[in-house]
Amino acid sequence: QVQLVESGGGLVQAGGSLTLSCAVSGSFFTINDMGWYRQAPGKQRELVARITPGALTNYADSVKGRFTISRDNAKKSVYLQMNSLKVEDTAVYYCNAAVKPSVTIRSRDYWGQGIQVTVSS
Repeated sequence: QVQLVESGGGLVQAGGSLTLSCAVSGSFFTINDMGWYRQAPGKQRELVARITPGALTNYADSVKGRFTISRDNAKKSVYLQMNSLKVEDTAVYYCNAAVKPSVTIRSRDYWGQGIQVTVSS
């Protein structure tokens, strides 16, 4: 059973920083793309950032220059460094990983349980 466990959320003042971490556990062949999404109250879940196994990244326009996604393939983990946080970054953040169960089975998406990030003014 593949599980994603997030950590590092919390309350921070505007302009501050937080780092989110997500670790993948379980039995599987490999992890492909990993990413972070977020969902604010009353809004749809949206992409924040994604990263390939080779560390190619893409970001939502709203976080470019402020957030940095990274991964440690050996630790099966992905991170999101969030700087210059704004009130509008307040949301539940979800870790996502495309996990390939075996060499013959295609990847499927797995999600963490979500972690709250609250930015106060």
